[in-house]
Amino acid sequence: MSFDFDAAVQAPFRMQPGLRRLAPGAAQPTPLAPGSRHQREKIAVLSAHASQALAVQPGFDASAALQALAAHAAQEHAGAFEWDGQRAVALQLGVAIVGDEVQQWRAGVFGLGDEVTRCLAGLPAGWRLAGLLCLAFAEDFAVVDGATATIPWIAACLPSHWAPEHKVGRHFAEVHGQVADNELLVRAGEHLKRMVCSAERWERFVWNVTRQPRLNAHPDLADPAPWAANAFADAASPRAWWRTEHQTFIPLPHAKQAVFTIGVDTQPLAQGIDTPEKAAKLHAAVASMSDAVLAYRSLTSVRAPLLAASPARWVKSVWMARTMTARQSLSASGLLAKSRRKGQGKLR
Repeated sequence: MSFDFDAAVQAPFRMQPGLRRLAPGAAQPTPLAPGSRHQREKIAVLSAHASQALAVQPGFDASAALQALAAHAAQEHAGAFEWDGQRAVALQLGVAIVGDEVQQWRAGVFGLGDEVTRCLAGLPAGWRLAGLLCLAFAEDFAVVDGATATIPWIAACLPSHWAPEHKVGRHFAEVHGQVADNELLVRAGEHLKRMVCSAERWERFVWNVTRQPRLNAHPDLADPAPWAANAFADAASPRAWWRTEHQTFIPLPHAKQAVFTIGVDTQPLAQGIDTPEKAAKLHAAVASMSDAVLAYRSLTSVRAPLLAASPARWVKSVWMARTMTARQSLSASGLLAKSRRKGQGKLR
C-alpha cells in the first residue's frame, strides 16, 4: 500500500490533520491476493470478533454509502471486483453477495477453499456486503457524516489501538478527545468535515514505531506485554515494527458524506527504515515529540534506546547485516555452481 514517507515523517512532530489532495487517477482500495496476510487476519477477526469490528449507530442507514463504495471499487479494479447495483462479486475469491445472500461460484484457492464463504455467512444480517469488501481489499472502511460531524458506521478489522465499537456514532471532536496534543485536530474539525465531504478526494498518512507485529491492534486483542528491555539492543534487527496507515476519503457530496478508507501495514523496523535519510528523519521526529505524544504512542520507555539506535549506528548495522547476507548468498551460489561442475565432470 502507498505510504509517502517524506510527507508523513516530519520534525518537529505535530498531531495535525495533514490532509492533501489525492493525485488524479490514484486508486483508493487495494485488492488483496487470496490468502494474503491482511486477508487471513481479517477472516480471523470477522469469524471470532465481528462485534469488535462492525459497528453502526442505531437508526443509521449505511446502504447508500456502501453501494457507492462497491461501485467505486468496481470502477477502479474491474479485474478484482464487480458490482451491478444488486450483486457484488470478488473475482479472485470466487464469492458473491446478492442482497444479503452469500454465494460461492467457484472454489477458493487457499485453505479448504470456502473460508471466505463461511466467514461471510456467519456475519450478522446486513453486514455481508461490508464483509466482502473488507476481505476483497486491504483497507478498512468507515462513513463520515458531514451533517452531524460523526462516524455513524465502521467496518474496521485492523484498528490501530482503538475500538470501533466505542468510536461509532461519536462526534469528530469526541473521537479525537483522547489524542495527545490534539488542539490542531479538534480546532480543524468543522473545516475538515466540510473538506472530506466535498467533491474532492483527500489522503493523509499516519505512522508509529510499535512492539506489535500484528495488523490487528484492537486494544482488547493486542498483546498487553510492555516493550522488551532489549528491544533495541540489536541495531541491525530491533524487536520493533514500523506501523503505517494510508487514509483516504471517497466523497459522497450528494449525501454530505464520505467513505473513510484506512490501509494499515506493519513490517520489521529495520525493513521500513532502510536508508540513512529515513533513519535521520525518524530520529528527528521522535526526538521532537512531547512527553504527552510519547506516552500516547507507547514510546516513553523506549525513547532513549530508539534514539540511540538511530540513525548512524542503526543504518550501519543494517548495512553490515545485509552485506553479510549478500556475501553468504553469493558464497552459497558459488559452492552450488562448483558442485554442479564437479557432478558434470563425473558424468563425463
